[in-house]
Amino acid sequence: MLSVIVFLPAALAAVLLVVPATAPRRVFTGAWVAVSAVDLALVLAVWLGLDPGGGMQFAQQVPWIPSAGISYHVGVDGLSLPLVALTAVLFMACAVFALRETRRVKSYVTLFLGLQSVCLGLFVALDLILFFLFFDLSIVFMYFVIAGWGHGERARAAALKFFLYTFLGSLALLLGFILLYLAAEPHTFDIVELTAANPLAGGGVYAALTLLAIGVGLAVKTPTVPFHTWLPPAHTEAPATGSAILAGILLKMGTYGFVRIAMPILPETWRQYAMVAVVVGVVSVVYGALVALAQSDLKRMVAYTSVNHMGYVVLGVGAAGILAGTDEQARQLATTGAVTQMVAHGLITGALFLLSGVLYDRGRTYDMSAYSGLAARTPVFAAVFAVAAFASLGLPGFAGFIAEFQIFTGALSSAPVPTAIAVTGILITAGLFLLALQRLFLGPLRTPDAPGTPRPFADLHASEIVAIVPLLALATVIGVLPRFLLDVIEPASRALVELVAR
Repeated sequence: MLSVIVFLPAALAAVLLVVPATAPRRVFTGAWVAVSAVDLALVLAVWLGLDPGGGMQFAQQVPWIPSAGISYHVGVDGLSLPLVALTAVLFMACAVFALRETRRVKSYVTLFLGLQSVCLGLFVALDLILFFLFFDLSIVFMYFVIAGWGHGERARAAALKFFLYTFLGSLALLLGFILLYLAAEPHTFDIVELTAANPLAGGGVYAALTLLAIGVGLAVKTPTVPFHTWLPPAHTEAPATGSAILAGILLKMGTYGFVRIAMPILPETWRQYAMVAVVVGVVSVVYGALVALAQSDLKRMVAYTSVNHMGYVVLGVGAAGILAGTDEQARQLATTGAVTQMVAHGLITGALFLLSGVLYDRGRTYDMSAYSGLAARTPVFAAVFAVAAFASLGLPGFAGFIAEFQIFTGALSSAPVPTAIAVTGILITAGLFLLALQRLFLGPLRTPDAPGTPRPFADLHASEIVAIVPLLALATVIGVLPRFLLDVIEPASRALVELVAR
């Protein structure tokens, strides 16, 4: 089942490659919508069939390079399935949003289908080399998306910076994986076997260097301060769907790597350096919020809020490694909050980037100073954007509040001062989104290059509503009725906390 979910989009991409590019564009976009709907239905079937307390399930293992201890090994549990579901939902939204795409549609759709398979594959991978393969391929696909469908020459420069930064991080990650392989006896890259063996239980310099290499590779992808500088230009110059997938899915590859690899395989070393993760998380929270507050470019503002929100995740996983002054329940709460935050951020920020794409499509600029009074002209767009903004700042009733509440509650006993500092990030985020709403939607009507009588400025189209509103609706459902998600995450979080405490 998992292999079908992973490779179905890639199989469609292979079929579409033989279809002439002169075919009607709806052939390509319609096929993407259809396969995404099938994939989402299959993920739902896996969700309904999962036993939350049953560990790794739906596993499949086939020898790949046996002499090197490498296999095609996939499976899901309560940590990975929510991210698989998030991937299916967000790609479905982007497929619907792409119905309006007119530029080189065949190449556009086949690239995204390949990226969809890669993203799904990473979250089910249970072999370090398989994980690395999907990790690296995501960089390649996203490079071409940004360079090919971004905003001109600046997009190609941003794509190059994105590729070089993240590829360098992936090399550090590969080094860490090789160090783990060499430490294991017998040598293996299998994540399940490495977790059970705990090959670096004694800690020491070797274990610290291994965690450093893995941590740097994942931190670049997340990204945390100071490895975040590739993110704002990549987001600003990417197409709306590219930004939504980059923020909603690719950033989670870094944070997921912490809970799937770094924490369970290197538990003693993670405990030793957990406070470093807490500090890095808090710095990312505050720095991301303050820099976002200073932006006049809407897309750069949302990009910096991603640094802020991923900082909460790093704070949560760091707090889960601090045993002194805490109990298991607090550490479990921080871990559950971190995974929930990954899902919440993917839904909400994905919606915000798609809305930013709508604004650019109408006005050809992201500069918020070029707009005002849009609520009178585009009431649906204003209402949907306001919901997304309030969801992103962590207002009760949305998924972000559930996640941040759990992170802060779980982290407060082990790291009270850093956690208190991190709470200020919510206040700053509230200020920056309220300021953005005021700039864009209140006051006299003003649109770019339209002195006097404003030029036509359309409200949300049907395909845009169908793509964006379900993301926010799901974020609201999680915020009001979170048990269906927490019941899946909590048993896996409990198991992870027990592994870290070994």
